[in-house]
Amino acid sequence: MAGTHGFNIGRYGPERGTWAKLFARDSVVRRLDWPILLSAIALSVLGTALVWSATRNRTDLTHGDPYYFLLRHALNTGIGLALMAGTVWLGHRTLRGAVPFLYGLSVLLILAVLTPLGTTINGAHAWIVIGGGFSLQPSEFVKITIILGMAMLLAARVDAGDREHPDHRTVLQALGLAVLPMAIVMLMPDLGSVMVMAVIVLGVLLASGASNRWMFGLLSAGVAGALLVWWLGVLDEYQINRFAAFANPELDPAGVGYNTNQARIAIGSGGLTGTGLTNGSQTTGQFVPEQQTDFVFTVAGEELGFVGGITILLLLGVILWRACRIARDSTELYGTIVAAGIIAWFAFQSFENIGMTLGIMPVAGLPLPFVSYGGSSMFAVWIAVGLLQSIKVQRPLKA
Repeated sequence: MAGTHGFNIGRYGPERGTWAKLFARDSVVRRLDWPILLSAIALSVLGTALVWSATRNRTDLTHGDPYYFLLRHALNTGIGLALMAGTVWLGHRTLRGAVPFLYGLSVLLILAVLTPLGTTINGAHAWIVIGGGFSLQPSEFVKITIILGMAMLLAARVDAGDREHPDHRTVLQALGLAVLPMAIVMLMPDLGSVMVMAVIVLGVLLASGASNRWMFGLLSAGVAGALLVWWLGVLDEYQINRFAAFANPELDPAGVGYNTNQARIAIGSGGLTGTGLTNGSQTTGQFVPEQQTDFVFTVAGEELGFVGGITILLLLGVILWRACRIARDSTELYGTIVAAGIIAWFAFQSFENIGMTLGIMPVAGLPLPFVSYGGSSMFAVWIAVGLLQSIKVQRPLKA
């Protein structure tokens, strides 16, 4: 039966109408993983409120506009949603063919950071200032290209039916692809991003079905590499001090240990339900540095209390749980590896960010996915959500 708006209603009629097509069983809208999408949106909305609370009195950063960061964070979220939609529209399989171009572009961008185009922020020479107050952190997008590049190499012969598991030569090629950008990022130095990339590599190899000997070998090499980096003095003094403060929380509480001490005070003062949004004394008094970025979880802990903190953890947990299901149900190894790489990325970065505010992890300058202020991070995590959605959408329907 025809409706008054020019499309069919009822079951579907002889020709599917607009709404029927949109919500049909085989439509993209119906096949999206809505728990992931809604959880990510909820985290971004919550992050917008926390960023606003942390910055509304920061006239040195907001240029007198208390809504400066709120509007920009909301804008970043909107752009991120558009990037997610574009990724779903293109599809992870289409992007598989574009991996060489995307990988080359990401390497060029991180190389550009080491030139006069790069800018140092918070001790890390990891940014390119575009203008108009906008900056780009290319290492965020390198996480995506490492996942896609390694997945392309490791899954090629398996998905073609030539092999059951990647051979040693293929694993070496995939590792070489990951090591190059990681080495460049280490030179910035951006140790936090390198740590995330290393965990991504381990997650990708584990999902690929590569020999367990590679896992043990890489873990051993990682320990040896960390000792070598320390011995050669590659790390900057502020990074060494962060690890020293983690090992000894009482070390220089007014200096290198100040951030983590104030973070614990802020979280501890929140109690069960918090002091209320914008009512936190630590946040309002600006006692915790970088609360809109690295230490945004302290705003939740102080102003929303245990309830707010556990809500963030539960929403992140939903995303990781659904991503695990997407990885498990993928009909191709390529999709499984991409999903696994994203799981490793989100899980470790969330654990590191929240852990450093609680004093159980060293300060590494990593944003909390979807919550922390930062355009590059927001864009990258939403592209990753788009990849997860594409894997889910393009999976064959069960009869």
